[in-house]
This record gives sequence, structure tokens and C-alpha cells, in this order.
Amino acid sequence: MLAQDIEVLNDRIRQESAFVEQVLAEMGKVIVGQRAMTERLLVALLADGHVLLEGVPGLAKTLTISTLAALAAAKFQRLQFTPDLLPADLLGTLIYDHNRGEFIPKKGPIFANIILADEINRAPAKVQSALLEAMQERQVTIGETTYPLDQPFLVMATQNPIEQEGTYPLPEAQIDRFMLKVIVGYPDRGEELEILRRQTGRPAEPTERIITPDSLLRAQQVVRDVYVDEKVEKYVVDIVSATRKPSDYGLADLTELIEYGASPRASINLVLTAKAHAFLRRRGYVTPDDVRALGLDVLRHRVILTYEAEAENITSEEVVRRIFDTVEVP
Repeated sequence: MLAQDIEVLNDRIRQESAFVEQVLAEMGKVIVGQRAMTERLLVALLADGHVLLEGVPGLAKTLTISTLAALAAAKFQRLQFTPDLLPADLLGTLIYDHNRGEFIPKKGPIFANIILADEINRAPAKVQSALLEAMQERQVTIGETTYPLDQPFLVMATQNPIEQEGTYPLPEAQIDRFMLKVIVGYPDRGEELEILRRQTGRPAEPTERIITPDSLLRAQQVVRDVYVDEKVEKYVVDIVSATRKPSDYGLADLTELIEYGASPRASINLVLTAKAHAFLRRRGYVTPDDVRALGLDVLRHRVILTYEAEAENITSEEVVRRIFDTVEVP
């Protein structure tokens, strides 16, 4: 791409991304700290991908998602996942209409723009699997009829990593549908002091609507236009390939630790999230730093380790960091 084309694209991105700072400012009225989580939710929203938030209770995961949905003026549904939940409770079902003498569809709560799947690992596999078609194909089948979901459509799920009783680990096919898996940490001392004051004082002012679903769809299209150089594309492919054949990249010691590497969906999501990250930084082009900024969130749930790695208490995050530290940056 020519230099003048890049400059034109930069100007367009700066205009289209003007709402980003407004969104972050409004989020700051409700959420203290957690800037990384907020930015990653915005990345998922702009890159049209789903996100899984993992963290202990009380870290404002649910509040952050519901606040973001309110700022986007999007149709929002919160689904509390429980062990007795059924697929029909999410997707809907067919009910018999006595007056018409036929079955008619009763659409479920999944027919919304932003879905909060709260504590998704509390529901059994049959319920988790019910989300697969909706998350990948953006459609739902009820009976013999398939219904397209409204756009934009995003699933933002939360899970608690510390409780094992009454939980069902997400299968690989399900977790691979999430563009990002974000680990949510504790606030620092200053942030917790501010949380304390806000939550024990007067209620916060209601947030203002910043964007609409239509403007969000337009922003998603602009994100797709962000320029990615061929060298950066090859860098992404090298990163993902290193999770499958680490010995080809001078990481032979990882061969015995990785059971399965990342799928091509990882490469796609690395590029899309890098584009969205560049958009947030109001740039019309992607740099390797954009890839590295979100690489851990894209790959941590896609690299499956062996029993030997687990026995040595080696995590997928450590493996991914080794790969990023070793693969040559263009």
C-alpha cells in the first residue's frame, strides 16, 4: 500500500474511532481500573468476536459487560448458567398453538445483540454445545427452521476458576469459538480504595449512550479495512505454526509439552484483534506490537498441553510467552 493511501486510511480511522475515548470515559464512571479488561472487551466488540472472562467473584466482570452493552444501546440479555438449564431455555422451542392447530416457534433469549453467559461453566455440556451454532454461524435452528441472529451478535461469557464442585469444564470445540480468553486480576490498593468509596457512597450517575448497533457495525467494517503488511501476516503464521511444530523455530524442548497446537482460527483472530487494537490506538495499520499485545489472550486457551507439562506445573501462558520471545519479530 502506498504512503498516501496509508495516510488517507489513518485520517479515516481517526474520524471513525472518535467514540472510543468517550466509551472509555463513560466506563470509567462505573468501573474502577480494569483498563485491560475494558479494552479487550472493546477489541472483541470491534473485531466481531466472542470473549471469555475468567476471574474470581467480585471483580466487576458482569458489571463491565452490562455497562458496555448499555453504552452501545444494544439489546442485552443476561443468561445465568445453572446445572438444570436446558438448551431450549437459551435457544427457544416450538409450542403448540391451539387456535391455529400448529406448532409455532418461541424464540429464546439468545436473540439479542450482546449475550452475557454468566458462569458458563456451571451448565452441562449439552447447554454449552447449544451455543456452538449461534457463536460460529450466527444462526439458531428451532425445529426444522433456521433463524438468523441480529447483528451485531456477541457472546461475552464469565467463569470462576476456583470452584470445581458443580462445574463443567468447557470442551475444546466450545472454547475455541471464543476470540479472546481474558484473565481478570485483582485491583491494586489505590483502585480498591476508590471502589470502596464509590460502593459505599452515593450511586453512580447513569451512563450515556455513545454508539448504536448500526454505528458499531460500521466501525466493524472499518476495522476490517485496517492495513496489515505481508511481513506482519507471516509473523502471525510463524507464531501459530510454532505452537504446532516448535522444533522448527528453535523450541525443541516444547515438543514434549504441547499436545495440540492452535488452529487456523487462532491466526485469523490474531489478525482481527491486532486490527481492532490498532483502531483503538487510532492507527490505520497493524504493527507487530499490536499482535503481541493480544497474542496471549488469543492463544492461551488454544494451546493444549500434555500430561507431562501439567505434572511439571507448566501453563499454556508460559509456553505462549516462550514462543513470542523466540519467534523473530519483523
